Amino acid sequence: MPNAFNFSISPFDCLTADERRLVRDSIDIAYFREGEAILEPGAEPTHLFVIIKGFVNETDGEELVATYGADDCFDGRGLIAGKAGSRFVAAEEVLAYQLARAAVTELIASNATFGALLFADLSKKLSALTERHSQHEMQSLTTARVSELRLRPARFIDAGADIVSVVRFFDQHRTANVLVRDESTNPHRIGIFTNTGLQRAILDGRPLDQLPVRDLANFKLVTARPADYLFDVLATMIRHRVRRVVVKDGDEITGILEQLDLMSYLSNHSTLITRQINEAPDLAALKAPAEQITRLIALLFRVGTKVSLIAKLVQELNAKLFERAWTLIAPADLVENACLFVMGSEGRGEQLLKTDQDNGLILRDGYDCPHDLPALCQQLSDALKDFGYPECPGRIMVNNPEWRMPAAEFGQTVRRWLLMPTAETLMALAIFLDAHPVCGDAELLEQVRGEVFKLVNDNDALLARFAAAINAFADSSGWWNRLFSLDSAADQMDIKKAGTFPLVHGIRALALDARLEVTGTVDRIEALVAAGKLAEDMGTDLIDSLHFFMGLKLKLGLAALDRGRAKAGGVEIDKLSNLDRDLLKDALGVVKRFRGMLSHRFRLDAL
Repeated sequence: MPNAFNFSISPFDCLTADERRLVRDSIDIAYFREGEAILEPGAEPTHLFVIIKGFVNETDGEELVATYGADDCFDGRGLIAGKAGSRFVAAEEVLAYQLARAAVTELIASNATFGALLFADLSKKLSALTERHSQHEMQSLTTARVSELRLRPARFIDAGADIVSVVRFFDQHRTANVLVRDESTNPHRIGIFTNTGLQRAILDGRPLDQLPVRDLANFKLVTARPADYLFDVLATMIRHRVRRVVVKDGDEITGILEQLDLMSYLSNHSTLITRQINEAPDLAALKAPAEQITRLIALLFRVGTKVSLIAKLVQELNAKLFERAWTLIAPADLVENACLFVMGSEGRGEQLLKTDQDNGLILRDGYDCPHDLPALCQQLSDALKDFGYPECPGRIMVNNPEWRMPAAEFGQTVRRWLLMPTAETLMALAIFLDAHPVCGDAELLEQVRGEVFKLVNDNDALLARFAAAINAFADSSGWWNRLFSLDSAADQMDIKKAGTFPLVHGIRALALDARLEVTGTVDRIEALVAAGKLAEDMGTDLIDSLHFFMGLKLKLGLAALDRGRAKAGGVEIDKLSNLDRDLLKDALGVVKRFRGMLSHRFRLDAL
């Protein structure tokens, strides 16, 4: 069988090495023409199919039950029951792996999670998904390679350099090791000298400014290759009792892999990114950790980390990135007398992949900025764009004077949004309510946001107009009726319009009504439930739905990036897996009920 079988897809991602070997030994490739029936009702399946290319429609009579695409498998239920309950037809040319029934039966007997994910009902599938998170993590760690890490640069010094010069080199380059090039030998030797060798240098007895580093360097390098597994490299370090290895791609030395970096990668990749951000000497040095944030998101998602935890981590990393960028750009007095803040999903702590910039700057009243503030703010916007955060089409950025004002003026603007509401000002208010400080004096932000709660008391008409935005994309509810009646046109749904926005904004409206100062949607839901403003079961359903929308959008976005395309803007419903489509239907149902509740609460039908 081809080695290309994708063991990262469900339910094969929970298999052991021996079970994977069984799959490889028991699988073949099948081809089906467009319109060809693969399984008929009542037929006895002999294989489990995993689609490589194309789509397969499952029908029950005249009703379309599901559509399967690349990496989806079918018909596990029929295989276990001994007969197919539905008709499976190739919607277009299909190429698929077929795994023999005997092998499937053996896998189910040896791996309960595999069996649950293959043919159990939805609730059991979700339970199995939760239980396998730790298995995912271990599999990821055992398959990660050296090429996935950012190596420390390989720096060289001549073997004739004295120890004092080496110490100066360490200090200048902020490193604890250097490669030693000895050109006095034939062939030339490459060794390594680390700060642990300084003790031996002192004990040597010779003056340090006369002691050549070649006398103490280790010329028996311990090396690794980019394709080596990290666990193998870790074992090599332990075996040779070294804390670093030299990475070579062929004869070329590409960098140094430190044991600390390796362990940080295996345990918490964010540690490395944070260090690189904090140590960045200029804006150019921040671009690499900005890119690594996306890779970290992909890794964490791959190992089954909850999207809520990923989002919180991303919020912290982005905040550190923005803070470091601003402190590199802005003079210290400006940083101290202003508050840089972010809004939107970034402010709520719900951003995953990079989205448009939404940020602003509040200046302390009485602070007369002696610097070219517009130029500094433009420099920040340009830097963030270079890091992969696109400019906001609505110009909700610090380079726009309307989002860069002293506190008193900003407060007047917020009051104007409230007292003279329009669709545009109410949306600006909604965006501002999600603001989260990232650098400077956070009290300035709280001072301005406090103006909102001073004026919103018992203003039911304002709250109703504010909440009415949940119906801005009301026609998106049509997706509810079309989820299981797809045609070949590959309909697309905007997750934000159909699900995320009405959920997030509806909770934002309830939080404003309740004068809640928390900004995250989940925090707002929990506070509303605790205050008796929202039923507990509705709160739980809304949190689950939000996290599903976030996870689905992330999965599709990562898949688009893997294909070298821009992040997916819409969801092609007919290409979702059966499980994702079931969950999407449930989540949209929750949003539909929630909108009904909000319509009653704020009397939106009367507007």
